[in-house]
Amino acid sequence: MTIEDLAKFDGRAGRAVYIAVSNVVYDVSGSPLWQEGQHKGAHRAGRDLTEELKSAPHVRTVIERFPVVGKIEKKVAAEPETTTGVSLLSIIIMAFVILLMLVTYMI
Repeated sequence: MTIEDLAKFDGRAGRAVYIAVSNVVYDVSGSPLWQEGQHKGAHRAGRDLTEELKSAPHVRTVIERFPVVGKIEKKVAAEPETTTGVSLLSIIIMAFVILLMLVTYMI
């Protein structure tokens, strides 16, 4: 699951309520403290709350009691395509030069 995928589970309009902590995604939909995807007016669902949890009044084990539904995957930037070898135009030009040289030296 990507961060973009996680954002879809914000608890609004009846959607499930997911949060991430240290790249682990938890389903907190069953908690009455996460109604409509909001926790005590301070935290929103559909986000990575790792940093926010550091200042929370409860310990991390409270979050870890909820079902794990996935892990956050880091997007890897696609490598740019590299062209190797010689272009078609270069091959045609080289063939023409070789042909021209053969004709010139055969006469």
